[in-house]
Amino acid sequence: MRVLLVYCHPVPESFNAAVRDRAVAALEAGGHAVDLLDLYAEGFDPVLSADERRVYHEAGVNEVPVAGHLARLKACEALIFVFPTWWYGPPAMLKGFVERVFVPHATFGMPQPGRPITRVLTNIRVLGAISTLGAPRWWWWLMGMPGRRMLLTGLGVLCAKGCRTFWMGLHEMDSASAADRERYLDRVAARLTRLG
Repeated sequence: MRVLLVYCHPVPESFNAAVRDRAVAALEAGGHAVDLLDLYAEGFDPVLSADERRVYHEAGVNEVPVAGHLARLKACEALIFVFPTWWYGPPAMLKGFVERVFVPHATFGMPQPGRPITRVLTNIRVLGAISTLGAPRWWWWLMGMPGRRMLLTGLGVLCAKGCRTFWMGLHEMDSASAADRERYLDRVAARLTRLG
């Protein structure tokens, strides 16, 4: 399976980097082709410019500023995000990636009267999110899990019908022990080994 792994964390030595590395190793060990997209390392600009917004609905024209990223998105069969959850959602860099790259016509059909958006990214059969969270699981649930819902439900409706989704979260990250973190890395590896 061709996997696009979108990684988002500003600190190279963060625990999220260890999650990324374990994820890539597990996927490659499972025979998958991994395209690693490190948003901070590549200096991705998450800001939707005024000019981009003006042509947001114009098919083809709206693809030009993000053509390289769109090509990678259209080439994958699985899309996996690795990121920290901050203030109940993904970092601004990752939110900006979604806002700029997931443009109408190229990634979804615009809603019509009485009809929701339509699927375009039917190449994507697996959609996953792997995150660390400071909040306890019960509080995250009480808050409505906005980051999870945005990525898995919001983007899931753009992907292939029957697209499989998964979420993995290490809660209470700030007080997690070394053993807790290692167990989480093992869970990530085990889950990605059976991807597909």
